Amino acid sequence: MRSVVRFGAHVGRGVRRLALDSALGGRRSFPRRIGDLTPAALSAILGRRVESVTQLDGAAGTSSRARLALRGEGVPSSVFVKMSAAGAGIRMLGELAGLGETEARFYRELAPELGAGVPRSYGSAFDSLTGRFVVVLEDMSTTPCQFPDTLHPLAADQMAQLVEVLAGVHATFWGRLPQKSGGGGQLGWLMAPADDPANLMTPAVMRMSARRLAAKTSIPVHAGRYIWENFHAATAAIDSGPHTVLHGDSHPGNTYFRDGRAGLLDWQVVRRGHPSRDLAYAIVLGTPVGERSRVERDLLDTYRSALAAQGGPQLDRDELFTRYRQAVVHPYVSGLATAGLGGMQDDGVALEGLRRAVTALAELDTVAALQRSR
Repeated sequence: MRSVVRFGAHVGRGVRRLALDSALGGRRSFPRRIGDLTPAALSAILGRRVESVTQLDGAAGTSSRARLALRGEGVPSSVFVKMSAAGAGIRMLGELAGLGETEARFYRELAPELGAGVPRSYGSAFDSLTGRFVVVLEDMSTTPCQFPDTLHPLAADQMAQLVEVLAGVHATFWGRLPQKSGGGGQLGWLMAPADDPANLMTPAVMRMSARRLAAKTSIPVHAGRYIWENFHAATAAIDSGPHTVLHGDSHPGNTYFRDGRAGLLDWQVVRRGHPSRDLAYAIVLGTPVGERSRVERDLLDTYRSALAAQGGPQLDRDELFTRYRQAVVHPYVSGLATAGLGGMQDDGVALEGLRRAVTALAELDTVAALQRSR
């Protein structure tokens, strides 16, 4: 009953924000679309005087995105901007996941401690009344960058770099979080995935996605039936133990490589939790089916060494592998929902991610690892 009440309150907040945004319209000064990013609006966000703004290009998705050319004293010549999506339906999905609020807060409060491996932020803003947000980042198209995806998998040395970046994030905040979600201090706002109010509808989304996909793919999507039938227990097991700050969505499409160094994009679902979540997500989705079993142990060892070298603990090798096996739930749930619902990724990318996750479930015997933890 408590979970139903929390979910209702969560949905209600999103509905209220969208209703207020619609009612207030342009009467509120907070930018609502790319065209509202005037020199005055950007000056307020950047804290520097912007004299002129010219849109170079743009795209739409879970957020509205654009490259802008700027003129002004001490401002970059171009920036990359993310804003709330144009459509109310997509914005409501963003509200349920807390995407805009999370990313704006990450760049404002956490990114300054991370340095390399994170795009530079020039400023961010969030309107708690309407749920709208603006994040102003460096324009990465001005420097040679590689942007992988699931269909263009990472090489072994790139995967090693990626887990080292994750180790840096995890080590930076290790031991600093309050005991539970919702505590005080700088990191008290971070939520564990098991505490997400939207979990109430996740099993239903998984069942629906499995039914849709069973008719059009040979991937054995029902291999994870135990997970949706025991979703609360599975997520609780994965989130047990020590917590740190997690990227939360470290699939290949959210990575980049510049000057031979790895980095992470799209910090929209930053969470707190056990590091195995980020590791399983990155390794399972970032390596082809036939290669993962050959490299995953080495990658986990690379992570353990990097975590300890950057100030984190020395994790036990066998325990981390067990936790990694359990955390394959994360790429499976995400892959199943993304491929089943459609529209969030290219179909080929989504199905390949799901194929890798389902294969990992079987080869790593994830269900057995979860059952032994109960």
